[in-house]
Order: sequence, then structure tokens, then C-alpha cells
Amino acid sequence: MIIPIPTNKQRFVIHVRIRAHRAMELGIQAYDPRYRHTYYLRRKARFFKGGEARTFQLKFPVSSKEMELLIFDKNVLHDRNFSVVSFNVKPMEPISLWASESEHRFLKFAVAFAQKAGYTPTGYYDSPKGEFLFQYVPSITDGSGKELITPARTHRLMPRVQISKRMFLGYSIPIRVAILAHEGCHWFLNTRSQTTADLCGIKKYLDYGFPKIEAVYAMTKIFGSYPELIGQAQLKRTRDVMDFIEDYIQEKETISDT
Repeated sequence: MIIPIPTNKQRFVIHVRIRAHRAMELGIQAYDPRYRHTYYLRRKARFFKGGEARTFQLKFPVSSKEMELLIFDKNVLHDRNFSVVSFNVKPMEPISLWASESEHRFLKFAVAFAQKAGYTPTGYYDSPKGEFLFQYVPSITDGSGKELITPARTHRLMPRVQISKRMFLGYSIPIRVAILAHEGCHWFLNTRSQTTADLCGIKKYLDYGFPKIEAVYAMTKIFGSYPELIGQAQLKRTRDVMDFIEDYIQEKETISDT
């Protein structure tokens, strides 16, 4: 089932309720139909029995001029195993991001690049004022030419981020933003601490309005860049991020209830 949405680059939230007619695995994707590799959202959910209904909140803090929402059964080619009970689109609240003007400009640049990274060629991309530089390369390599398992890395002495196109092609736009926000925090905070950059980047990502699910997935991609993080070290870093996200969401809910 494909639902066209006249997004026109607006911020909005979709509330869609799905009823399964049998046990099934549902897929939900939102993308710009004009270009490849432009997923604004990818979800999956398992329904364990017929008659089960669930409501999904789909957040789009950024969007393209055009968008399609694809809802499908992941195991069959027809749509007879589910039905859409309700479908509502509401405007999303304005961005509430506490940051310096330079950080705002970096994030705006990062979001714009994340939206086009799926179809733009490799090369050098300057921000509008020439403050920041993204070097989009086929893959990130070490001094001997061996590919590194990292989606992006930041230059220690200047605001330049090197980005792997091979890895970015497989990511949704929110995941790309989370990764770039993480790298930007290394520069702005002048820190090599991965945990510091994790929490700083995730806060900016969540403040912008991006959903929690992609934030968690993005962190697994960033963690995978550091094979030395195994066992308790990786568990602690993961727990720190998850605790931060849960505290952030709880605080937002508390404020909205007052």
C-alpha cells in the first residue's frame, strides 16, 4: 500500500493505526520517490495474531518536497493481511534546540547533506558560509588503503568530516543525521571522548525532533566503528546512551504534562 503525502518540506507527525487480519510482520517506509536511498523512516513490527491493532507515531522533523509512505506485509506481495484503521497527519512543534549559532549552522548543513547523501556524487561539500567541510569519499581508509569500518570521522584540527558513501547509502536520513551530529560534537567540544560525543550528538538529534528508534540504531553503527569496544566497555556505552534517551523522553513528557 503506497500513500502519497504532499509534504512540501514541512515538519509533521503521522498517526496511523493498523489492524492485522492474521499473524504477520509489517513494514513501514517513507521515502522521496524521486531519488534512490532517501528513506526518511523505516520501521517493522510483528503482529502475533489476527485482530491485533497497533497505532504508530511516525515523526518527520524534516521532509522532502514529495514523499510516499509504503505500508506492506514483509512476507507476501499483497496487502490483504492488514488494513489501515485510521490515518491522521498533524503539524510538528517547532525545533527547540539550545546551541550556539555555529552549532545551529552545522546541524542545518548536516541535515541538508543527509537528505541528499543517497544520490549525490562523492567530492567536497562546503557549508554556505564556508565554515564546515564534508569530504564524501567512496569509503574511509587508513594510511595503507585498507577500508575502515567507520561511517564518518572528524579531523582533529579543523571542522572537516570525512564520510563513507558506501556506508551512508544503507542508512536512513535520521541515522545519517545522528552520526553527523556525533562527529560535530567532537569538533565543537574539542573532545576525543566517544561517550561525550554520543550524548551531545543524541541530544541535538532529539532536540531537532528525530525519533528515538533511529537514534538507538545509529549508536550501534557508531559503536561498530570501534572494534576495541567489546564486552563491558560496549555495554556501558550502550547503557549510557539508552539511559540518556529515556531520561530525555521522560523529561519532555513531564514538561508537556505541566
